[in-house]
Amino acid sequence: MTQGPFLYDDDPAPLHTGEARNRNGTLIALITATVVVALLMVGGMVLFKGTAGDQAEEVAGVFTAALAAGDTETAYGLICDSERGRITPDELAGEYLQPGDPEVTGSRGDRVDGEPVRYVQVRWADGGSTATTELTVVPEGGTKVCGTAAAG
Repeated sequence: MTQGPFLYDDDPAPLHTGEARNRNGTLIALITATVVVALLMVGGMVLFKGTAGDQAEEVAGVFTAALAAGDTETAYGLICDSERGRITPDELAGEYLQPGDPEVTGSRGDRVDGEPVRYVQVRWADGGSTATTELTVVPEGGTKVCGTAAAG
């Protein structure tokens, strides 16, 4: 040990000399702030990304517009994996395209085998005639089109 004169000959003063303080208010404020931030993040996701219905209708609109414009590359990028295994890009228009201009008219949600599914109605207007189809849209690494049927 070292010997010799020291600058301070006294022992250090105790750090906690007072009575312990109750910090329940701080804990409650911290937990409340965490809950508020979580709720704001969820609200922000809905605000910026839209609801599941909005996303499904947007994808269906882009998909049908790309098909109508002859852009099979974009449309093929918006179909699910099971459809990619079933059809080629060249067969895509024959499977999904109807005569006329596509217009998304609405959607409804459902669950199939416990998974969420949206059915998006598309009206194809060609002069005086119209056809209505229903696209099946699923969340699969993003929102993807995974089938079509004549709407009834």
